[in-house]
Amino acid sequence: MNKGYIQIYTGNGKGKTTASLGLALRALGAGLKVYIAQFVKGQEYSEIKMLRKFEPELVIRQYGSECFIYKDPEPVDFELAQKGWKEVGEIVHSDRYDLIILDEINIALYYHLISEESVIDLLVNKPLKTEIVLTGRKMPSSLFDYADLITNMEEVKHYYQKGIQAREGIEY
Repeated sequence: MNKGYIQIYTGNGKGKTTASLGLALRALGAGLKVYIAQFVKGQEYSEIKMLRKFEPELVIRQYGSECFIYKDPEPVDFELAQKGWKEVGEIVHSDRYDLIILDEINIALYYHLISEESVIDLLVNKPLKTEIVLTGRKMPSSLFDYADLITNMEEVKHYYQKGIQAREGIEY
């Protein structure tokens, strides 16, 4: 692998995590090693069950108690995010992984679970070959200049608006 870039998937539309997981599968198919850190998530989603089958080429860790997108974080959310951020720093600088996905990091930043300065420092000082993907709504504008690719997922229409609940195997 040559130079690793910084990608951000953000916006209010569905598909940010899904896009990053598709990239993870593509990387695995090319023989790359992948690390996925999920912030603010602690549930055993369907994709987590499947991705664990790819270990040790793909490692996934969750640093959240539950998804709190619609409520304020609790002290445990801060603790888990800080623990995860420390581990992510070690992982990035270990140079063991070609692709590192920081899922929902933008939400962790929005709620100040992790400092923007520490994320910027990590992006600036990452190993040259490491590709890093950041996902989540509410991307801080401070990250814009550090990204090589930004995709904004726009919600145009969603069946949630008709009261349809999340479905196993599709949304979780």
